[in-house]
Amino acid sequence: MLGVLGGFAVVGAVILVGYLAGRLAIGGPQAGFTLNQVAFFVTNPALLFTVLADADLGAVFSEYVPIALLSSLAVAALYVALSRVLFRRPAAETAIGAMASSFVNANNIGIPITVYALGDPTLIAPVLLVQLLLLAPLYLTILDLTSSRKPSVGAVLTQPFRNPMIIASLLGVAVSGTGFRPPAPLWDSLALLGGAAVPMVLLSFGMSLPGSRPLRPGPDRLQVLTATALKTACMPVAAYLIAHHLFGLDGERLLGAVVVSALPTAQNVFMFASRYGRGIPLARDTVLLSSALAIPALVVVAAILA
Repeated sequence: MLGVLGGFAVVGAVILVGYLAGRLAIGGPQAGFTLNQVAFFVTNPALLFTVLADADLGAVFSEYVPIALLSSLAVAALYVALSRVLFRRPAAETAIGAMASSFVNANNIGIPITVYALGDPTLIAPVLLVQLLLLAPLYLTILDLTSSRKPSVGAVLTQPFRNPMIIASLLGVAVSGTGFRPPAPLWDSLALLGGAAVPMVLLSFGMSLPGSRPLRPGPDRLQVLTATALKTACMPVAAYLIAHHLFGLDGERLLGAVVVSALPTAQNVFMFASRYGRGIPLARDTVLLSSALAIPALVVVAAILA
């Protein structure tokens, strides 16, 4: 449990620095948006490439891959169904809500927790692969197409291959699969840029908080509550049912699958929302609330399954 608390403390400290920078208007009123743009087009692609290029794809393609995929899709589908009945929001906002309900913070919080609390960093790799290579292209394509006025068939087919984060992910998998190693100066440059990705996203998120009022009265409140409830409560339950009853996992393997599913909403959801200018309050508030509820959720999971 100390590992869980330590992971949240590190992330919270960087967000706090971003909040203070936003309150002091360091960099001007558009500084947070600018950091988000740089993260989307530069640092996050560099991080994704280096992480996936270094990954042992044979080790991470385990039963955790279908568990992560099925649990995420099940919760996202539930959000979409509720959205059609309760919210009736446009496709872009619905996509952001589905992501907020089902995208776990695999990088910023997941890696520290799997390392320090579970002692097995490979537990988070399948989730990263599922989110980066399967789910992110789907959601980003939806956001791209709903941000365009008249998408053509060619635009639909080529959209995933024109997104820098998807391109970087595919290249990383190709490098890992072929065993090719980029020249050291190029690799070191990409690693240096990738090292700035997580703090840049966290700082940008913190800078968006001054003046924000989570759960303020308005059309976003019910969406935020719904996405937070699905992410915090429903997704761990879905992961448990799929892992235990469909794949027969128990013991530490089952605990690992459920703990990873109980992680809070990824800050990347806020980055995507900011990049496209859709569903920003929904993404921001869900990240905040799910992060606040993640520790008690993880305590409950550990108490039941450990």
